[in-house]
Amino acid sequence: MQFGVIGNCKSAALVDHRGTIVWCCLPDFDSASVFASLLDEGRGGHFGIETDETYKITQSYISNTNVLRTVYESPSGGFELLDLMPRHKENKQYYAPPEVLRHIRRLHGAPVFTVRYCPKLGYARHETRSVSHASYIKSMAQNGAYESLYLYTNLPHDAVLEGLPITLEDEAYLLLSYHQKIRPVTLDRIALEVERTKVYWMDWVGRTTPFDRWSKEVKRSAMVLKLLSYQESGAIMAAVTTSLPEAVGEERNWDYRFCWIRDAAMTLNMLTRLGHLNVAENFFSYVLRVVPYKDDEIQVMYGIRGNKTLTERTLDWLDGYKNSRPVRVGNAAYTQRQHDIYGVLLNAILRYLEVFKIDETTGERLWTITRSLMRIVMRTWRLPDVSIWEYRTNPGHFTFSKLLCWVALDRGVKIAKMLGQSEQAAPWSRECERVRADIMTNAWSEKSGAFTQRYGNDNLDASSLLMASYGFIEPDDPKFVSTVRKVYKELSQDGLMFRYKNDDDFGTPTSSFTVCSFWMVKALWQIGERGEAEQMFERLLGYANPLGLFSEDLDFKTKELLGNFPQGYSHLAVIDCAILLGGMHESGPNGAEKL
Repeated sequence: MQFGVIGNCKSAALVDHRGTIVWCCLPDFDSASVFASLLDEGRGGHFGIETDETYKITQSYISNTNVLRTVYESPSGGFELLDLMPRHKENKQYYAPPEVLRHIRRLHGAPVFTVRYCPKLGYARHETRSVSHASYIKSMAQNGAYESLYLYTNLPHDAVLEGLPITLEDEAYLLLSYHQKIRPVTLDRIALEVERTKVYWMDWVGRTTPFDRWSKEVKRSAMVLKLLSYQESGAIMAAVTTSLPEAVGEERNWDYRFCWIRDAAMTLNMLTRLGHLNVAENFFSYVLRVVPYKDDEIQVMYGIRGNKTLTERTLDWLDGYKNSRPVRVGNAAYTQRQHDIYGVLLNAILRYLEVFKIDETTGERLWTITRSLMRIVMRTWRLPDVSIWEYRTNPGHFTFSKLLCWVALDRGVKIAKMLGQSEQAAPWSRECERVRADIMTNAWSEKSGAFTQRYGNDNLDASSLLMASYGFIEPDDPKFVSTVRKVYKELSQDGLMFRYKNDDDFGTPTSSFTVCSFWMVKALWQIGERGEAEQMFERLLGYANPLGLFSEDLDFKTKELLGNFPQGYSHLAVIDCAILLGGMHESGPNGAEKL
């Protein structure tokens, strides 16, 4: 996946290595696509800058920004393309319109290119017609729900619409907007938007806790996490795409443009450690809106506006990424029972209380949520669920879910103490010890010499590598050390990790889940195998794409990026490992903080 990502905490777009936008949804992350050649090269729609074969094309981000720079060089001339989605502060508010800005600047000579502008609104379900008007090109869906798009440019409209060669004499712009602009669009205004957006990202990165090692990788990962946050609500998404397969040709294709409480809470913890407390505050505002106060079940995931119904359907007219079908929108996992989310959320609440000074009203709301979650855990931890990997059938007593129920009870006790309510925590403390005993008795397999995936079988699972990070067990405990070594032996292949090897709803997994390899780095470091951990970490960093981005999965043999992209979970793990392995600046905390 040789793509760059641009975004403005409102929406995002993917740009391939030749400067073609292959994925973009407007006006929001979860809106229908306007370009989706990523999911169907012939039908999906694209927005490209095309040159002949004499041009050498290179691509990079402008340092410390999410502004993507593509340079085209040939003997006859050279030019650069800057791609971004505007974001900056204006009148104490963030200006982040649903727009893609493409700024083209001549470097030398007389460069020639063509614009391939082919929007396909509404996931390309129906044809889209583009018509030139005096100051813009308007594109409209011809059937179905009304959708429109506006392209402002100082290039000839006929050349854009017909794909005619253009000789660049100075500077040009292509501003794609979901809304019709009220003020005139000029080259000066475009240049100002570019500079303001660059300054915004540079300032944001400048407020990130510095690192002595792996600084470039941490900054890029932090910018990905920030880009995945939705300004309107504070939600943090898993990725900006849908239906990129875990393995080419398979049907493990899911929509990740939603807020998983688990992923978002872990991202929150990481961004607070990097000094970005505003993201944490925004996410907790979102949590306070979506998490029920009393008795109602919390969902594993929500829409980016807090919507609870995420009905899954297939877009059967699209071929899918490299013919991997079906293409899905929505995600049926929202109905699942996953007991691990309670521990993740309570861990995040504890972290929030440790970092922020809260007023009495907020404290009371968080205490109500805490007590509600504790009632659920006390009532349900003995029941089966489908756990972190979201099995669609075959629920069971998964070790990771039991572990996170222990985390929930442990953190609930700590939250009670912080809020001066220790007397209410006594039954939670007793239940916490019962869960611990249950895990130690039923999750440990003498035959495997490890904590297993679920009670009553000997399958191994990479999620067991997090037991020490959550404080359930000491890193030097013989059972944890043995688990790490057994998981490494059984689940590693060609330097990468399986999540598990046993069959699930779709057969046997064939790709590596990226975050699991970083979990192994962390676990190896914790048990004292520090040289091996660092070597593995450096090797994994080399598997990022040329722009430093990770997806959800990796192919074991080719190391091709697979799955939805860019994946917040993967980039979160990059930062976590960098902190643990000693990359954080001396003025910041050194070593690993418990998840």
